[in-house]
Amino acid sequence: MHTVHRFGALLLGLAAALPAAAGDRVESLLQSLADAPGPSGYEEAVRALMVKEMKPLAAEIRYDGMGSVIARHGDSGPRVMLDAHMDELGGIVRRVTPDGFLSMQMVGGWLDQALVDQRWVIVGSKGTVHAVTGIRDIHVLPSDERNRVFRRDELFLDVGAKNAAEVAALGIEPGDPVAPDAPFRVLNGTGRYLGKAWDDRVGCAVVIEALRRLAAAGHPNALYVAATTQEEVGLRGAHSAADVVKPDVGISIEGGVAGDVPGARPEETQAKLGAGPGVFLYDFDEQPNRRFVALVKEVAKAEHIPLQFDLVNGYGDDSSEIQKSNGGVPTVNIVVPVRYTHAHNGILERADFDRTVDLVVALIKRLDAAEVRHLRDFAP
Repeated sequence: MHTVHRFGALLLGLAAALPAAAGDRVESLLQSLADAPGPSGYEEAVRALMVKEMKPLAAEIRYDGMGSVIARHGDSGPRVMLDAHMDELGGIVRRVTPDGFLSMQMVGGWLDQALVDQRWVIVGSKGTVHAVTGIRDIHVLPSDERNRVFRRDELFLDVGAKNAAEVAALGIEPGDPVAPDAPFRVLNGTGRYLGKAWDDRVGCAVVIEALRRLAAAGHPNALYVAATTQEEVGLRGAHSAADVVKPDVGISIEGGVAGDVPGARPEETQAKLGAGPGVFLYDFDEQPNRRFVALVKEVAKAEHIPLQFDLVNGYGDDSSEIQKSNGGVPTVNIVVPVRYTHAHNGILERADFDRTVDLVVALIKRLDAAEVRHLRDFAP
């Protein structure tokens, strides 16, 4: 127990020490969430940020047994679960070699080609340690190996240490979390934001801003905002959080998969930056409630919010676990399009974020008892 609390304090200190964005409050929120280290199972820094933002807005803050945060606002009407996951792709220190290098267990759905020659942070008992995944020099690499993808089990972390004793002196040992080191940037003065972990820190920011507005304006339901853990390794936190909430209806907010880049094929994904929030009509784990999708379309049209639709085979999200809970729950997955998910550096467009918040707020205001009964009515 003491070790967990000390580790959480170190992570929170790291997140707090990061520079604030020079823009508005939402931009600063997006930066702090994206920059915070939080691989699956090590979400302490992100959880602290979520609690800090949601606690003044909520009637109650609870936690499930997996570490998910559940903020409640309102105590009557349908139980609406608004979900985003806190964890990101990362790694865990597996082994320290006698000459001071570290091997790493990857956590989440990484491509091997995204791992080589990248910067990382390791959070150990003495604080943050910077590292790089080394790569052999082209001058000595045999010609038949120069164009191949190096497997993850061939990679190592270099922290600058000369031996295992120096690694230990840095406070690093097997089991410590490793997160990408890719600081937030406003991309060349545009309205596009470069950063890590948009899957799903952009969703975390959406649910915070939606809660902020709904707490001020009111809504006809019991709203449960869940920031979940371990999505990237099997949607585990959403399962346990839904057990606690027992929702009547669920909305999952995610980072979508933008396909507006050279070489992308239209059948892979249809979303693009700047065209508004997206709604998944199909993914690997979940098919949304059709009436719920129709309601999203209706609300978006009434609010003059552009809407995109997507179907992606290699994709899953928390909505599938919410959908299977409490005897079956109407769900929908709403996304902010993101380029280059599951890598160190992703790009989103601020206008898409703002429109997603607008859509979620308007949608939740529509989810009164009569509307939820309609979504849940399957009688022929």
